[in-house]
Amino acid sequence: MRVADPFPELLRAFFCDWMVEQRNASPHTIRSYRDTWRLFLRFVADRCGRPVAKLAFADLTAAQVAAFLLHAEEARRDTIGTRNCRLAALRSFYGFVAGCEPQLAAQCAGVLRIPSKRAPIHAPVYLDPGEVASIIAQPDRSTLEGQRDHALLSFLYNTGARIQEALDLTPKSVHFEAPAFVRLYGKGRKERICPLWPETVALLKALLKRCPRDADEPIFVNRYGAPLGASGVRFKLAESVAAAAKTTPSLVSKKVTPHSFRHSTAVHLVAAGVDITVIRSWLGHVSLDTTNHYAQANLETKRKALDRLEASAHPARPPRWKCDAGVMAWLDTL
Repeated sequence: MRVADPFPELLRAFFCDWMVEQRNASPHTIRSYRDTWRLFLRFVADRCGRPVAKLAFADLTAAQVAAFLLHAEEARRDTIGTRNCRLAALRSFYGFVAGCEPQLAAQCAGVLRIPSKRAPIHAPVYLDPGEVASIIAQPDRSTLEGQRDHALLSFLYNTGARIQEALDLTPKSVHFEAPAFVRLYGKGRKERICPLWPETVALLKALLKRCPRDADEPIFVNRYGAPLGASGVRFKLAESVAAAAKTTPSLVSKKVTPHSFRHSTAVHLVAAGVDITVIRSWLGHVSLDTTNHYAQANLETKRKALDRLEASAHPARPPRWKCDAGVMAWLDTL
């Protein structure tokens, strides 16, 4: 009697039992891991010349994983960060299998030894306050769509929220009375509280008055009332940036994304002298190292620091005694 291959049951147990029941992973994490496995299984099936349904665990070797990661970078043009995320999803499964099926541990160890790739760390793209104001002013607030876009961009700059955090915003998450604040739920479902400017509160109130939403429904929706997607926000933002660049030429050379508002919030908080630990809490980072990367000082802050350094490096010339005839004469009498 032929023994069934354990792979299908292991994959089911990994997603249903381990990810959902044991780890209580978020839906975003589960979907990310699912997409990685879809790509990986199709890649291996093509290389083996048979359908996905007929793949065995023995086919999913470390060599196949390494080839898949190379394919992701070269053929799919994935970034190193995306490549590392794919590897993390695969590693998690092989670590789970090694604990469940010791006889497969040797094959799993080969995958677990594949290292993450180091990526160059670039300075974050941030916007000057004038550039932010120019972009936010572009949407036509006489239309519902323009009013929504204006409120969304203002909210992103006020809170430094990630785009998905903003799109998940519901009325019950906002405390509209003074002191106004919003509860945001970030990566790993970590909750944080951010203060809101009165102007941002007024924009959200006006949007909800024009487009009422239930307490647990997303505030930012498309023309059909469905939750707005990140791709839609990027498209509308590109239009606003292109329009703003006509009067603000410095925007032409910048690649502006929704995340640029998060960078800008951090940089402007640093420039205002806000303590770095407060910024970490504001942005929802676990490590200060992450905040230090995001919240890089802008050029004006660096110039002021340089001016202070020059002032301390070149103190005023001390007085010369021979310039004071009275003192010298008195010393001569001693």
